[in-house]
Amino acid sequence: MTPENLLWCFIGVVLGTVIGMLPGLGSATGVAILLPVTLTLEPVSALIMLAGIYYGSQYGASTSSILISTPGDSSSVVLTLDGYQMARKGRAGAALAIAALSSFLAAILSLIGLMALAQPIADLALNFGPPENLAIILFGLATIVSFAGENVLRGITMAAVGLLVSMVGVAAGFTTARFTFGSVNLLSGLDFIAIMIGLFAIGEVLHQIHRGGEAPIRAGFKDLLVTRTELRRSVAPALRGTGLGFGIGVLPGAGATLASFMSYGLEKQVSKNKAEIGTGAVEGVAAPEAANNAAANASFVPTLALGIPGSGTTAVLLGAFILFGLQPGPLLFEQQPDLVWGLLVSFFFGNLLLLILNLPLAPVFAQILRLPYSYLYPLVLFLSLVGAFALSNNTFTIWVVLVSGLLGYFMKRFDFPAAPFVLGLVLGPLLERSLVQTSALGQGNLFIVFERPLSAVLMILALLALAAPVISWVFRKLRAQRKHGRAASPAVKNMS
Repeated sequence: MTPENLLWCFIGVVLGTVIGMLPGLGSATGVAILLPVTLTLEPVSALIMLAGIYYGSQYGASTSSILISTPGDSSSVVLTLDGYQMARKGRAGAALAIAALSSFLAAILSLIGLMALAQPIADLALNFGPPENLAIILFGLATIVSFAGENVLRGITMAAVGLLVSMVGVAAGFTTARFTFGSVNLLSGLDFIAIMIGLFAIGEVLHQIHRGGEAPIRAGFKDLLVTRTELRRSVAPALRGTGLGFGIGVLPGAGATLASFMSYGLEKQVSKNKAEIGTGAVEGVAAPEAANNAAANASFVPTLALGIPGSGTTAVLLGAFILFGLQPGPLLFEQQPDLVWGLLVSFFFGNLLLLILNLPLAPVFAQILRLPYSYLYPLVLFLSLVGAFALSNNTFTIWVVLVSGLLGYFMKRFDFPAAPFVLGLVLGPLLERSLVQTSALGQGNLFIVFERPLSAVLMILALLALAAPVISWVFRKLRAQRKHGRAASPAVKNMS
């Protein structure tokens, strides 16, 4: 709590917010770029600043997702579904405020969990092998039915397309190149963020141009403030998102992106207002944003306690530990308690600073939507293309963004859901890797997932999630028949 460390925490969260708003950078890139700057600092000050960049970028990425449908980070993709719809309805300030409050709530609760349960949860996470990872990824894929909308077949089709696109490049565990057509640029696969920028940002701009352009939002300042009803509706989704995000975040490699998608899918199943989700509901903002931040904090459990990165960004932070001569693992809590607890307590101050910065500025940021779209669209296109080039310093990435933009435009034009496609794209590499590892562990027998208690439970949950729409339909038919029978019986009596 020294002034110096609080200053570096403040610098980290501000830089993280700016980095998160810029399409294509993301937290991992931001931490990697600024890592050399911290080498002259004390280890605890440097790690506080770098961690501030990590969770600060989660806040910033939600801002660009809500305002201009341009996810700054992969974990904020889900916010474009309801957050941007709220913005189009003149509720951008409310969406930003709910995102900030949900993030803060999730950060504080997950921080308490992180401090209290880091070591026992890390021991539990050690029991997660390839079969358990495969089961939880299949459980994630089963939530596709939640994203599919009214046409489940279209949703499943788009998820399959997403899985196919994720297979471009060298196969996991092998040296075989697939769908590269002789191009060196495709050997490492298609960049996920590049596709997201094209799909949502460029696709939205093209769609609006096709429609003739929307009139700028003229909502007054009071209309941009969050209401008591919206706050009340967002509490339960934020708590559910926090619990789910924390549970997924502690798993090595699962990451905040999977957590935000699964949280959104859960709300589509259990929310009292599930019919509104997808059209600009506060639940669709609060739940994934809480899950996103809870998973980001929880990813420090395997990083600190086991020395295993919990996400892409914590993998970069793991490199920072090693650069400072520190070895994350079970002994870190005993050998470097000042550093570990200093870092964890900085999360509280960092998230408090972010709330103080972002909450009053939410209506101010929302004023961006008052700009005429003839000015806003070129700005979105410019930021998208610059962000695409920054991903790899390669013009090929710009072509990926442009082609993805055309795909996004046609998906909007012909009403194909984007969320299942994105979910397939996210889970494809994780699914393939865990599938290969599980097959190797079971010597070709994939039914090993049913032989281990934890993976068997997860597989049963996945099957139930997949069958949920059919079971729900059967119950609705039976209920309708029962009501019809009750209505018919008095008529029969009267006739007799």
